Amino acid sequence: MGTIPEQKPHAVMVPYPAQGHVNPMMKLAKILYSKGFHITFVNTEFNHKRLLRSRGPHALDGLPDFHYETIPDGLPPSDADATQHVPSLCHSTSTTCFDPFMKLLGRLQSSASGDHVPPVTCVVSDGIMTFSLRAANALGIPSVLFWTASACGFVGYAQYRSLVDQGLVPLKDESCLTNGFLETKVDWIPGIDNLRLRDIPSFIRTTDPDDIMLNFFIGQLKAAHEATMIIINTFDLFEQNSLQYLSSIYSPPIFTVGPLPLILELTPHNHKLMSSIGSNLWKEDTHCLQWLDSQEPSSVFYVNYGSITTMAADQLAEFAWGLAGSKCQFLWVVRPDLVESRSVIFSKEFKEETEGRGLIVSWCSQEQVLNHPAVGGFLTHSGWNSTTESVCAGKPMVCWPFFAEQQTNCRYACVEWGIGLEVDPVVRREEVRRMVVEVMERSSGKGREMKEKVLEWKRKAEAATRPGGSSYQNLEKVLDLLLKNFNLTR
Repeated sequence: MGTIPEQKPHAVMVPYPAQGHVNPMMKLAKILYSKGFHITFVNTEFNHKRLLRSRGPHALDGLPDFHYETIPDGLPPSDADATQHVPSLCHSTSTTCFDPFMKLLGRLQSSASGDHVPPVTCVVSDGIMTFSLRAANALGIPSVLFWTASACGFVGYAQYRSLVDQGLVPLKDESCLTNGFLETKVDWIPGIDNLRLRDIPSFIRTTDPDDIMLNFFIGQLKAAHEATMIIINTFDLFEQNSLQYLSSIYSPPIFTVGPLPLILELTPHNHKLMSSIGSNLWKEDTHCLQWLDSQEPSSVFYVNYGSITTMAADQLAEFAWGLAGSKCQFLWVVRPDLVESRSVIFSKEFKEETEGRGLIVSWCSQEQVLNHPAVGGFLTHSGWNSTTESVCAGKPMVCWPFFAEQQTNCRYACVEWGIGLEVDPVVRREEVRRMVVEVMERSSGKGREMKEKVLEWKRKAEAATRPGGSSYQNLEKVLDLLLKNFNLTR
């Protein structure tokens, strides 16, 4: 890709303040930085403190042309090392962050006459931080809506308004969760016929017409129409029907620019930003990579439920004994806040049963782990980062979706793409054991089939992100459009 001219464009990046949103926004920021952009990365004050704790007191000092700023999230101060309560955070950011962000943009613009801060070229707003999109539009600054999740998840959220209008949501009563109502087909989306109500992002599972998350997403999806352009962390062949549908209902042009891990690989590895800037909110365990080095190829089953998923202690026990029963080597990420309302404690019997063939850590560099030759399969919550990282690494999945569009991603992984198996919401150790063994089996059957399919998708993802590929070309178009707005050329 070409480089940017001497007069630097300036992108202000605004991620939703959770790990699964900060990571792809940081990847995109690195890509833009490597193309010559000045970057202002806007964290909430809460996440800024967490990053300093996890990465060290000087981790956010910045580099020339890569600076950090903060805005308050509107919630009471806290030093908790955990993701904040999502409904409270969504309500607070959407109702309190506009004014602080307007002040920040004003300050950045007023300092643009100095030597080090160029005028703001664009605001890159997370798909659910659209207050920043509104602020950009109010100041006449081009706005990029960056949808960090899947296109199929985007399609699911786009049905919320229709579901309410049809009287299907809110649910009549709690019995709708168990009486088969969620099996109702969603058959009105052109080109998409594989979804049931249970596959629509989970915030429809409410009986409250004033539910925060239901109404939050209706508002965020409506605001997306006001963006200058929409970019999505996916690639054309992977989600073709979903992308065609979204292009039919949104007037801003839509560009696929993913998977971002593969796009980022095009940036020279000796680039100073690659090693000095990170976004993990928990301190990473690096010992696990050395442990993987000592294991046989494709022998280790990796388990990570992401940054937000929580579960009951009895669910954790079912997963634990399922892993134990599989007799596989395993690497298991267990966050300190994984179990609801208590610390994580494994029984003496489980420790004895798995001694010598399992490693439990609190956090890790997931991309490095998934790409390690010792890892053969992945138990995931079906978050979009985890799904695409697994595809990029060519590793099949066992899926246990928790909330949001993870249910949609799981449906596509298991039914459309053929690269995963879904664990029942009611976790049973025997089912976990069977699926782990099936995914790790390579010689025949479903395991071999999934491995072949995920490697095929990996090749297609690589083709999309290399010169001439769809995502590569789309990123070029995005850069050209942003520069054109400021009469800059490459």
